[in-house]
Amino acid sequence: MSENAAGRSGRPGRGRRPAAEVRAAVLAAAGDLLLRDGLRALTFDRVAKEAGVSRTTLHRWWPSPGALAAEAYFARSRPVLDFPDTGDLRADLITQLRAFVRWLKDEGAERPVAELVGAAQTDPDVARAWSENYALPRRELARERLRVAQRQGRLRADADLDIVVDQLWGACYHRLLVLGTPFDASLVPRLVDHALHGAAPR
Repeated sequence: MSENAAGRSGRPGRGRRPAAEVRAAVLAAAGDLLLRDGLRALTFDRVAKEAGVSRTTLHRWWPSPGALAAEAYFARSRPVLDFPDTGDLRADLITQLRAFVRWLKDEGAERPVAELVGAAQTDPDVARAWSENYALPRRELARERLRVAQRQGRLRADADLDIVVDQLWGACYHRLLVLGTPFDASLVPRLVDHALHGAAPR
């Protein structure tokens, strides 16, 4: 049944689905396909069938399947990668980064991330969607957690938060996408300690 067709029995709750509900169903279906079968398998035809919507709806909201995939990836990853705030910055960064590494390595996100980043190099729609719907929002979530720590005096007032983000998450992406070096969550405490304390003797 499409989003425009529903039972006509007159029962409450039947009829045209709200746009937010339709969009959520599309993103859920696209996220499932992306993690299960990869970027190439994510077509408007398949997503429309899985979500019970028309292709016209997808074309109205996304310029390409790749752009949809980028937004679906963010929607799927956000609850997994939320930032805790227990008041202990080191512990919170370790918790978040471990969740990120496990999301990549153990929960199926490694392949779609590599495919989306690769596609973003040649497809402007994917590049824009990846930046606007994933990379920049996730970066801002990290910066906000670090800004809280800065206001609490747990980081230096002049600490460059963008560089801290680059050191932590950039190291994971570099190993994943450039070096192809195996890594797992055991790397995380060392990353955090180097970002917070540096490599110079204390």
